[in-house]
Parts: sequence; C-alpha cells; structure tokens
Amino acid sequence: MMMEALHTGKVIKQIRLQKKYSVRKVAAMAGITASMLSQIENEQTNPSLNTLRSIAQVLEEPLYKFFKNGPSEVHTVVHPDTRKTLGLKSIPDVQYELLTPDTNGNIEFIMMIIPPGFSSYHEEKTHIGEEVAYMQEGGTVTLEMEGKDYKMEPGDSFRIPSNAAHVWHNRSDRTVKVIFAVTPPSF
Repeated sequence: MMMEALHTGKVIKQIRLQKKYSVRKVAAMAGITASMLSQIENEQTNPSLNTLRSIAQVLEEPLYKFFKNGPSEVHTVVHPDTRKTLGLKSIPDVQYELLTPDTNGNIEFIMMIIPPGFSSYHEEKTHIGEEVAYMQEGGTVTLEMEGKDYKMEPGDSFRIPSNAAHVWHNRSDRTVKVIFAVTPPSF
C-alpha cells in the first residue's frame, strides 16, 4: 500500500487540530513552510520521511500514528506487494516496510531499506521502543549510537535500547536491508 492510500495528511491535520496547534506553529517548529504543511495536510504533496519525522516530533506523536488505519484480522498474511511503505519507492530514499499487518499489536516488525550513500537520519535521533535489528542483506552498514560506530554485515544483529540516540549509514555501494523488531510499536 502506498503512502497516498493511508491518508497521512488528514491524520496529521486531525492530530494538529486536537492539540489546538496552528499550521504556522507546527510548520515553524518542524522547519518547513506553512504552505508546505497545508499541502501535506490537504494531500497535495507527499512529504519526505524526514519531514514526517519532524512533524511527528513537533506533535509529540510516534511516526506510526500517521499511518494507523484501524483494526485488522488477527492472522493476516502480509505479502511483499501489500506491505505498508513509509517513503516513496519511485525515488532513491530510505524506505520502511511494515512487515506486520499493522501497528495495533505489542510488537512490530519493520524492514529498513537504505540505498547506497544514504543515512536513516541526518543526525542521531531517539524514539521510544526497544529494538532488535537484524542485518539481512547488502554491504556493510554502520550503526552510529550514542557517539560510537558499530559496523554490521549480513547475519549480524544488535539491540538498541529505548531512547538511545542512533542513526544508520550505508556507506557501501549496495542497497542495505535491516529488519527490526520494535516493542512497543513506535514507528
């Protein structure tokens, strides 16, 4: 399912209005223009993943809240072509694919796909939720956490404590795929 089908802009607007924040206030705090936020909320443009993260931080909501779309079947099979995707597949950018049917449970599985030369953020960021990351395929990926670098190759795994500042860097010439288990769901 593509980002457009999830109506993220409408959800952002709903959360912003519930918190009684103005478009200008949220936009300024997120580092974007009020016009851009308005276009996002009216679903006239698709924001980058980093823009969505900034808006989520300003609204003090986990990123996954923008993509929550109600209850689903308990035993739903998620096929590769039906995964919910954060980020656009049509342009080179970091993408996240939800491997669980939704974010309504106590745990979520996510696959992060990092093209060569990209990073998950511009700088180390924190979020709630303990993660275990498994490097599935690609070249070497660097996990920068709390100021230290950890190199991971396919088959390696790593535990990331809740609220630990971290960022992923793909400095190789191959696309990297990392699978995460996150509890509680925080994306």
